Amino acid sequence: MSLLEGRCAVVTGGAQGIGRACARVFAEQGARVLIGDLDAERAERTARELSEGGATVEARRCDVTREEDVRALVAQCVDELGSLDVMVNNAGITRDATLRKMTPDDFDVVIDVHLRGTWLGTREASLVMREQGRGSIVNLSSISGKVGNVGQTNYSAAKAGIVGLTKSAAKELAYLGVRVNAIQPGLIRTAMTAAMRQDILEAREKEIPMQRAGEPGEVANVALFLASDLSSYMTGTVLEVTGGRHI
Repeated sequence: MSLLEGRCAVVTGGAQGIGRACARVFAEQGARVLIGDLDAERAERTARELSEGGATVEARRCDVTREEDVRALVAQCVDELGSLDVMVNNAGITRDATLRKMTPDDFDVVIDVHLRGTWLGTREASLVMREQGRGSIVNLSSISGKVGNVGQTNYSAAKAGIVGLTKSAAKELAYLGVRVNAIQPGLIRTAMTAAMRQDILEAREKEIPMQRAGEPGEVANVALFLASDLSSYMTGTVLEVTGGRHI
């Protein structure tokens, strides 16, 4: 039996990187998946590619900072795929700069996408899941929300906020059968790390006990665990996927 057989999942920011990996793993494990992404063309392309093996993967343009977009995304999953059993709030951006150079707009847009977007996704998903009496919400934080990063006061603040949001929502929803957990990835091979200078990437890898960056699929496998019944007695937890960095 596949771990998500017969279930329906939404993944925001699912067109690439960790979000795409989550959509792929969920589809492989039997879920019907709806990708929400600001880049509609890339989301559609990703959905087509992931559907080639016979899985059901659809896509919809979604700006996670807009309440109406998130509400419509959740509604489409319920109306077209049949339910909403798993919500992965993954969409994110970066606007890195030191405190001296970061603008208020740089700060606000990162907080909006990560923190407001995760709150809207958690809220809209919970409204469906509480009526069903079941559901799993997985929020993507970051290890930078635990330890901070130079040049990322906006990103680190948003990712730390996601942890508090996750724990509060978990306490509110547990008695309704809805679980809410978070993942804190470390250095993962995505488009962001691909843009790093090789010497900087190698220096950061040396700080990791496992001596390498992680792959998006390794984060997605943890999301699968949290989405499935394997984690049925877990809520309000924060799982680090870092190769041992910052332990």
